[in-house]
Amino acid sequence: MKKFSLFLFFMTLFVSVCIGQKKGPITEDQPKDPTIHTIKANKSVLNELNFSDTLDYANSRRGWIAAMPSGEIKDASGKVVWDMKAYDFLLKAKPKDAPLTVNPSLWRQEQLNCFAGLFEVVEGHIYQIRGYDLSVMSLIQGNTGWIVIDPLVSAETAKAGLALANQYVKNQPVSAVIFTHSHIDHYGGVLGLGIAANDGKSSTVPLYAPQDFLEHAVSENIIAGNAMGRRASYMYGNTMKNKDARSQIGSGLGKTTSSGQSGILTPNRTIYASQPGRVDTVDGVLMQFWNTPDAEAPSEMMFYFPDYKALCAAEEVTHTLHNTYSLRGTKVRDPLSWSQYIGAALDEFGPKTDVIFASHHWPTWGRDTIAALMAKQRDLYKFINDQTLRLANQGYTMIEIAEHIKLPESLAKEFTNRSYYGTVNHNVKATYQRYLGWFDGNPANLHSLPPEEAGVKYVEFMGGPDTLLKKARKSYEKGEYRWVAMVVNHLVFADPKNMEARRLLADAYEQMGYQAESGPWRNFYLTGARELREPNRVKLLAKANPVAPSVDDLNNMPLDDYFEFLAIHLNDTLAAGKQYAFNVKLTDIDTQYVLRMENAVLNSYPIKAPIAGFLNVGMTQLTLDSIMIKGGQAGVDFFKKALKTPPNSKIHATISGKPEEEAKWYDFLHMLEYLNFWFNIIEP
Repeated sequence: MKKFSLFLFFMTLFVSVCIGQKKGPITEDQPKDPTIHTIKANKSVLNELNFSDTLDYANSRRGWIAAMPSGEIKDASGKVVWDMKAYDFLLKAKPKDAPLTVNPSLWRQEQLNCFAGLFEVVEGHIYQIRGYDLSVMSLIQGNTGWIVIDPLVSAETAKAGLALANQYVKNQPVSAVIFTHSHIDHYGGVLGLGIAANDGKSSTVPLYAPQDFLEHAVSENIIAGNAMGRRASYMYGNTMKNKDARSQIGSGLGKTTSSGQSGILTPNRTIYASQPGRVDTVDGVLMQFWNTPDAEAPSEMMFYFPDYKALCAAEEVTHTLHNTYSLRGTKVRDPLSWSQYIGAALDEFGPKTDVIFASHHWPTWGRDTIAALMAKQRDLYKFINDQTLRLANQGYTMIEIAEHIKLPESLAKEFTNRSYYGTVNHNVKATYQRYLGWFDGNPANLHSLPPEEAGVKYVEFMGGPDTLLKKARKSYEKGEYRWVAMVVNHLVFADPKNMEARRLLADAYEQMGYQAESGPWRNFYLTGARELREPNRVKLLAKANPVAPSVDDLNNMPLDDYFEFLAIHLNDTLAAGKQYAFNVKLTDIDTQYVLRMENAVLNSYPIKAPIAGFLNVGMTQLTLDSIMIKGGQAGVDFFKKALKTPPNSKIHATISGKPEEEAKWYDFLHMLEYLNFWFNIIEP
């Protein structure tokens, strides 16, 4: 069964369930009260935006049929994998009365994200399951069953959502599935729909997806997945146990990610980019597909329902400024293409669309309202693209541009364009990087000192730790939290054991988190504050919740990508000056590759037969998976144990060659590093 999840989300989900459910030695830090500067900043937001506009509240409740039973979803063992009850506190105050530890605009957004259950979008035809995961699952009534659009992150949440629709609308099977794009929150729960074939990898039910979907779904985030996963624990705030006004309240796009079993089935219907406006009939329902690659996802599509005058915008028109660069770490997205796709969809479908819905948030009804929404989101992304390039071409640097650019009032005043998930600031930086890279042209930034070395020198230049802290505290009292963070961060990297520095930096992060309109920014700041206040927190997390790649992740990668992933484990220092070559056969799938290591680089390519003169090594793929996961001497020891198992075992290995050649193989295995998930972020 293809029970894999991308490292990015797998690790996030793993952290979420472990921290949320498992009691251990980790203690909660003590959050501070908002300062007068934070209170002033948050209250000013109430005057900036029109909080009397309640259309989103009406739309988010429109068509409500049934709530989530008990507010919780559990897996087969009884473990909670999704808990909406934890967010009930958000419904107790209107934005104008929001706690002073939360930006009232973000409070409003997360209130709207709290409205969960089964909703009717187009009477008798289109329904949605909202608040059951980070994403939204849509259900279309077909001739013979449900057409499911984007079955959430986990099998458990998708199954529960489908059960709700079967109970309150019509009990029927799934007749088709549509994956709008290649992010796991839009396909990961497909195994909960009960449509997998006997091989667990495919289905006889039509599975629609945009071109190159499977390639990107499997491999997009695996190669750098360990780093992405650790950073995602900051972005979604999953290591923050509590859900409250001083902690995690959501991510702007939704609450967080569920922590159940994720999987995938191979699509059997492909919508190609060369077929714009392709029309298909899916279980009796007419759909016009619109392929939109390289915008919010490398593989994505929108589609229109002519009979229902409804447009599914996938994740390209939502109720937030989205990310053109995700803070967990991704390739930069193209805001210009994104804008052009929205514009083309507006021209093609806008005049005949009565409702637009997406795979996050709530729908919008009414042609004039829809046209305004799409036009302003179109111009939102194009403004960021165009103005970044205008200023870049005048010589402004990435940071200068990000500080300078402000949306025009006509865009900035719209709640749907606010920085709940992406922000103008970091999206501008992404656009600069997309076109011009990381270097700003200033020679001083061409070969800067690394943080630890620079930190020592900065502290020395500032007069030493005591003088630095004395000045930083005065800046803190003035509400200059960004400056405090920049300055004190140098001291933390120079001396991570300096608890005064750690506490002051944590206090600054916390106030910035309280003020943040962006859910991910808030989560980054507050997670950083907790790790600073508890020096042993990361070690305790690693001990209580060791994270390793899933073997299912590895087994479902294309083999070329699989061996490229093996290559990034190679420690260049240990490999320097050595030349090795091996024939490696994955015995359970009857596939052979040659591995050649020279110049501290591992190259690989498939072969039909062993190359003469190279050491022959055989093993099951699960054996090689485990060697990669363990790394170093642990991988060597595991391989030696696999040599002693019966040939028909899932873990088994063979090796044939002279002792000196076999020694090279063990030396090679020793060079493969363990990828530590719990690396430090806010300290060296």
